[in-house]
Amino acid sequence: MALAYSQPKDLGLPAPSFCLPGTDGQTYCLKDFDEAQVLVVIFTCNHCPYAQAIRPRIIALHDFYDELGVQFIAINSNDEHAYPKDSMKHMMEEKYNYSFPYLRDETQDVARDFGAACTPDIFVYDNARRLAYHGRVDDNWKDIEKVTQEDLRDALDDLLNGEKPGEEQQPSVGCSIKWKNEKGGDNA
Repeated sequence: MALAYSQPKDLGLPAPSFCLPGTDGQTYCLKDFDEAQVLVVIFTCNHCPYAQAIRPRIIALHDFYDELGVQFIAINSNDEHAYPKDSMKHMMEEKYNYSFPYLRDETQDVARDFGAACTPDIFVYDNARRLAYHGRVDDNWKDIEKVTQEDLRDALDDLLNGEKPGEEQQPSVGCSIKWKNEKGGDNA
């Protein structure tokens, strides 16, 4: 399994526009989420052990913040030919699907526009759709019992309280995004 980190991004960048199909049969565009106070975009996939480990934490965060005006979106950009578990068919299975939009980026253009590098790669946008947070969920992806710092939760709380998250943000860690036409493969 190849370890990858999210790549630093300048805070304040606007959210890239997108329109992608979801597991529920609908197409979602950035403008569809204009009402949300905060927008959380998570590049993830089905097969990555890092993404699988934090999935329950992402769902719990969504469940807590949903009524507070925070919109979560998950996007899978992996090459489904090299990683069949990341196909739309598998994304629609209950064990992979989310209670918020889970979108398929077949062309991988959206991942490139965001500058996503790994799964999970988390981008949080304020109500003006400017990048306010780009980092990890917490400080221990492997063992929730050993988490001492909940970075994503702190960032969401800051934004909902009208504050900016701190500028020192720790990168997310996970499997690299599986780009089409890449040689090799690492089974993760």
